[in-house]
Amino acid sequence: MPDPKGFLTTGRQTRRRRPVSERAQDWGEVYEGHPLLPVVSLQAGRCMDCGLPFCHNACPLGNLIPEWNDLVFHQDWEAAAERLHATNNFPEFTGRLCPAPCESSCVLAINADPVTIKEVEVAIADRAWSRGEVRPEPAPRATGRSVAVVGSGPAGLAGAQQLTRAGHAVTVYERADRVGGLLRYGIPDFRMAKRYLDRRIAQMRAEGTRFVTGTAVGTAVDAADLRARHDALLLAVGATAWRELALPGRELAGIHQAMEYLPIANRVCVGDLDAPTISAEGKDVVIVGGGDTAADCLGTALRQHARRVTQLDIHPQPPDTRSPDQPWPIHPKVHRLTASHEEAGHLYREQYGYPAGRPGADGAGDGDEAGGEAGDADRGGVPGGAGSAGRDLRAAAGGCSGGPDGPDIRTYAARTVRFDGTEGRVSGVTFVASAGPAAGPPGAAAEQAVPAQLVLLALGFAGPEQDSPLAGQLGLELAPQGTFARDADFATGRDGVFVAGDAGRGQSLIVWAIAEGRSAAAAVDRYLAGSTELPAPIRATHRPLVL
Repeated sequence: MPDPKGFLTTGRQTRRRRPVSERAQDWGEVYEGHPLLPVVSLQAGRCMDCGLPFCHNACPLGNLIPEWNDLVFHQDWEAAAERLHATNNFPEFTGRLCPAPCESSCVLAINADPVTIKEVEVAIADRAWSRGEVRPEPAPRATGRSVAVVGSGPAGLAGAQQLTRAGHAVTVYERADRVGGLLRYGIPDFRMAKRYLDRRIAQMRAEGTRFVTGTAVGTAVDAADLRARHDALLLAVGATAWRELALPGRELAGIHQAMEYLPIANRVCVGDLDAPTISAEGKDVVIVGGGDTAADCLGTALRQHARRVTQLDIHPQPPDTRSPDQPWPIHPKVHRLTASHEEAGHLYREQYGYPAGRPGADGAGDGDEAGGEAGDADRGGVPGGAGSAGRDLRAAAGGCSGGPDGPDIRTYAARTVRFDGTEGRVSGVTFVASAGPAAGPPGAAAEQAVPAQLVLLALGFAGPEQDSPLAGQLGLELAPQGTFARDADFATGRDGVFVAGDAGRGQSLIVWAIAEGRSAAAAVDRYLAGSTELPAPIRATHRPLVL
């Protein structure tokens, strides 16, 4: 146990975000530099080394959290990095992007603040990289077998790295011009700088993984031919079929899917474009939806100097604390303040003089929360509202709450009913108050309208793209939810073809994607060699704990 009294004597202390006035003007990560390692050690000392560490079960990777907390507390950072990488190929990704269900299941969270697990995790990983302790791990010998991996998101990259280290010749096929999938073009730089992705890819290249970009399997390359050229095929194409909002006015110009908008902003950051072809600059923007993607759209629109941003969410506002129907150790749906929403509240207050409301659920001035950046529990909202009508709109829907830097200006329980337009372009969004997604038709509910010259749909993803020839070329079947059908060991009905990540599971968290990639790699290795020493933290049928 790190410190027998640490959980009693040391309070939870989180990493501070950069001032809103500074970070909203650039694309750098929102947090201040690197955390002070002595502070991280003290936070690790709060871990109680529970006899039954529920944090293990909450994380599908099975991260050895009490072990590396103890090592960090005793300043053995190199050993902590070894234990961290024993279960997680990319801890610097998960430490930045995962909503940390492990913290929700921390035993301390029953009646106190949980251990800052994800911050300890990212501190371990960043220190290891800075000290040159993360090195390529090429296989000691080659097996003579080859594997093609389709897709280079977290599941594909994890599976490819595991199979390469097992001695197989692995080639990763990516249809975009750069490796990384949604990590590359779906995640803004202010959440995770691309240098972290680039150095992992360099490590994988040094280990022997080969990457082929700009190649869409199913069109540029026939999937059946690709299977014939390799001893096994691992599909990790993600769940990129976005959900639509088929409402009157959807055909109007100026309405875009979030994944049409965010990649363009990322390409500007990397220098591919001088200016975004879809921009929020000077516009009234409406974001429909909630969660990570909506928050990313919000942060991007603010940095593009949108005139006003409104975010509508059909869900009711979650409670500030865990509700009785979501008991510990479930990762609860609670009201959280993302960095983007903190920025929106601050800028709204500066622009409109809106008085600050009550503190957010976590009460932290830097906007930190136990659940991570956004995640499934983080719902969308309204920065800017509709000018002078903003308060009326929020009252008509689910209302809003305040934060220390200004109002938490999200509108909840708001069902979008149509897109309004002028001369073929969107000019506004009309919505009504709703009891939630399962509620019936809005009926005679009073309609409210917000102006919009740009509408972004952030409604999540349904599964792999249904119009791709890939499934037909391989003879794959679809599961009822629209994902590729597979058995508990990630195998499809086609011999030697396996599925990992969101393509088989459906939209999920990055930790589940990496766990799927690692487990599917073990299944592929077993198929090729008859047995495997690769770890398999989950089966394809495993699901997070919910009620």
